Amino acid sequence: TRAVYKVREEQPPNTLIGSLASDYGLPDVGHLYKLEVGAPYLRVDGKTGDIYTTETSIDRESLRECQHLLPGQPCYLEFEVSITDLILTSGPRLLEGQIEVLDINDNTPNFASPVLTLSIPENTNVGTPFTIPVATDRDSGANGVASYELTAGPEAQELFGLQVAEDQDEKQPQLIVMGNLDREQWDSYDLTIKVQDGGNPPRASSALLRITILDMNDNAPKFEKALYEAELSENSPVGHSVLQVKANDSDQGANAEIDYSFHQASDMVRRLLRLDRATGLITVQGPIDREDVNMLKFSVLAKDKGANPKSARAQVVVNIKDMNDNAPSIEIRGIGLVTHQDGMANISEDVPVKTAVALVQVSDRDEGENAAVTCVVAGDVPFQLQQASETGSDSKKKYFLQTTTPLDYEAVKEYTIEIVAVDSGNPPLSSTNSLKVQVVDVNDNAPVFSQSYTEVAFPENNEPDDLVMEVSATDADSGSNAQLVYSLLTDPSSKGSFSIDPDSGEIRVKAVLDREQRERYEFSVVAADKGSPSLKGTASVAINVMDRNDNDPKFMLSGYNFSVMENMPPLSPVGMVTVIDADKGENARIQLSVEQDNGDFVIQNGTGTILSSISFHLEQQSTYTFRLKAVDGGDPPRSAYVGVTINVLDENDNAPFITSPSNATYKHILPHTSPGQQVSKVKAEDIDSGVNAELTYSITGGNPFELFQISPQSGDITLEKEILRKHHGLHRLVVRVNDKGKPSRHGTALVHFYVNETLANRTLLDTLVGHSLDTPLDIDIAGDPEYERRKQRSNILFGVIAGIVAVTLVIVLVVLVRYCRQREAKSGYQGGKKETKDLSAPKQASKGGKSKNKVKKSKSPKPPKPVEDEEETGLQKSLKFNLMNDSVSDSPRIHLPLNYPPGSPDLGRHYRSNSPLPSIQLQPQSPSASKKHQVVQDLPATNTFVGTGDNNSTGSEQYSDYSYRTNPQKYTNKQVGELVLRPAAASPLHRGPIWTEVWE
Repeated sequence: TRAVYKVREEQPPNTLIGSLASDYGLPDVGHLYKLEVGAPYLRVDGKTGDIYTTETSIDRESLRECQHLLPGQPCYLEFEVSITDLILTSGPRLLEGQIEVLDINDNTPNFASPVLTLSIPENTNVGTPFTIPVATDRDSGANGVASYELTAGPEAQELFGLQVAEDQDEKQPQLIVMGNLDREQWDSYDLTIKVQDGGNPPRASSALLRITILDMNDNAPKFEKALYEAELSENSPVGHSVLQVKANDSDQGANAEIDYSFHQASDMVRRLLRLDRATGLITVQGPIDREDVNMLKFSVLAKDKGANPKSARAQVVVNIKDMNDNAPSIEIRGIGLVTHQDGMANISEDVPVKTAVALVQVSDRDEGENAAVTCVVAGDVPFQLQQASETGSDSKKKYFLQTTTPLDYEAVKEYTIEIVAVDSGNPPLSSTNSLKVQVVDVNDNAPVFSQSYTEVAFPENNEPDDLVMEVSATDADSGSNAQLVYSLLTDPSSKGSFSIDPDSGEIRVKAVLDREQRERYEFSVVAADKGSPSLKGTASVAINVMDRNDNDPKFMLSGYNFSVMENMPPLSPVGMVTVIDADKGENARIQLSVEQDNGDFVIQNGTGTILSSISFHLEQQSTYTFRLKAVDGGDPPRSAYVGVTINVLDENDNAPFITSPSNATYKHILPHTSPGQQVSKVKAEDIDSGVNAELTYSITGGNPFELFQISPQSGDITLEKEILRKHHGLHRLVVRVNDKGKPSRHGTALVHFYVNETLANRTLLDTLVGHSLDTPLDIDIAGDPEYERRKQRSNILFGVIAGIVAVTLVIVLVVLVRYCRQREAKSGYQGGKKETKDLSAPKQASKGGKSKNKVKKSKSPKPPKPVEDEEETGLQKSLKFNLMNDSVSDSPRIHLPLNYPPGSPDLGRHYRSNSPLPSIQLQPQSPSASKKHQVVQDLPATNTFVGTGDNNSTGSEQYSDYSYRTNPQKYTNKQVGELVLRPAAASPLHRGPIWTEVWE
């Protein structure tokens, strides 16, 4: 958009011409308006964009742009305003505009001379006009020449009159002859001619018009053409012919001789051109420059030389032809916030890309192709030209000089930008102009350390304020942006240990360092520049404290006591000592040695293990004492000593042995003994020492009724519960005595108690004790076995009776069912036919299948069997057991081996002579038996049975022999079944297991 305003010339200062913000919708807040073109006549308010006049008055007639205007052409004063957004910091905008300077009537019309001379022949006809030189007015339009007025004296009022003719937009005054002139009566007249413009108020001036009456000249000169046009190249040499005007006169003699002169020609025309008065040839007499004037317009007057000369006028227009004689002009000026001084612009390095650095205006005073200019930036610089306005012509263009890439002060501090402009003439002309751009440093570079990580070694036990190291950093910026200040950034544990010179970067230690307290220090060094805002760089520093041999070796204990077992073989490890040295490296490398020793002990360096060179015997020596020496590898070395004591310990290589009671003895307890009463005591000894000889007592078997309890410490056995009838009989307690060694060893004692009112049958009691000694320890011997057996017999009898009743009910039910079915079958039979049996009773065994079982009194009666399967029952009845006599060679004999401790009574022979040794022979009875039967005697794995060959067996009152005999029958198949004898229950009063019969 091109801003256009109008203003009258000669306005006082600070007259508002227009407001860019309000008139064209441009922003009025946050923007900077700057007048780029228009000074000194204009000024612009930087905030609002209002345009005002200045102290320099705008005179339309003095403006260069309005000097050569044709009549009616407006006069424009051009201006340019740049608009910069201060908020977004974007590039400036360029607004072009023009102000039409309106003419005011500030100039008075004037004649070329205060005295105008006009010659008129005496025989001039009435009504003949004579041209009067026109007046000029620098104003234009209505303010220009508007009217002429002629004032004459009495003698001339009737002879002359005035008329104004329009000639090419120009008012031409003419003097009209209104009467007959007689040179002889009056040869001259003085008239006053007044000219007035059309202004308000009008301006006027006057001149003396002196009329001379001439002798008669009948014919006036006449030009061949009323308008002459010519084209003149600028820079034409002096004397160059432009054109020739020619007029003819029909008179003769002097009246036909013509004199040519400029008429109403400007000073410029008279300066540049020469008119030959005799020939009418117009030539160049001054430098012709189209850029100063592109057209010369004037009149040529042809006047004859008669006594009463006549004249004629012709219009001449000379167009100046452009020659490419002007190189392009390059004007570089500041734009927006970027100011220029002495051909140099300062711009910050952090400006965004496409920031306008300057406004470049390229123009060419030539025209046409000669003025068509191409403008470029020469060289490899990060700048380019961007057209600022689309309203310019080929001869006048405006560009923004913009950045193309981000600027970096640290890379390039200054640019010399050369701008080349070339026109399109033939040959083309070019020009250059340059601008220096000084890049202003911005604090955009943080300080950088030469090493981001530095590790140094520094010895301990230093002196305060010793120099540790020096750090250095650089900053690519300049000035205060590159001035650095050093500081330390430490953790709380390192605070106060080190300091740094803020200017030089020297790091010094402030305290005495001790590697044993802290071996390594790590902190950061900060370098901050003095820019605004300040930027910082950091580097890490690690200080390793070097060791010095300032610490003695140190044993972990002030003295060492080790305990070893006796009988340990030589070169066995006895113990281990630990020694440390707070130093490091060779200063902490420790050598150990044994002092005050006869070679009984050696020590392994590296492990600290003490080895014995001897075998320890508690009986020879129970304690060994010597001293160890530790020496480090420092220079000079440091040492330490420690005492070592080795105690020889007893080895648990003996098990406790029972001193009382003997396994074969017993203790008689009356049934009415009160609970809590001590009934016996187990005594044992262990020849070891210490914890290996400390004993504990416990009952591990033979106490199923928990009738007894033993003290773990003393071995006292107490009665815990009241004695009941079932408790009567022999009780065997298995008492285990353990020592507290590791691993523990133990001994076992058998403590026998006989609970009864009297000791009438001691032989029986000895037999029971002997049987207990042969009975495995995991079988309990406690109380009366017959008590439980009688309860079992009662239960069996009751069960048999219940079974018989159940079988009888089943038989009755079966008979009823068969009877009912037979009656139903008879009703459906045909005559003469017999009934077929659908149901049959189980077959009875053959008479020869019966067997006899002879059982003595002491054997429990066998319960009657229910009738379930007659064949099975018959098979069972056919089996008979027979105790073979002495003549049977394959009868087994059972040996119960006994192991007694020395001094125990020999009860084994007595037990063997009184133990029933049944000989069992199984004879097959029924060949139809389909199952396989075995006789197995289930006894503990620890018992061993061997045949004795003894043919006699006797028993006591409580035990009876079991004799089973069978009548053997001969069958084709031999033995088809075996009977399994399993122990039903163990009885403490019984010498062996109670057998039960199980068929398999």
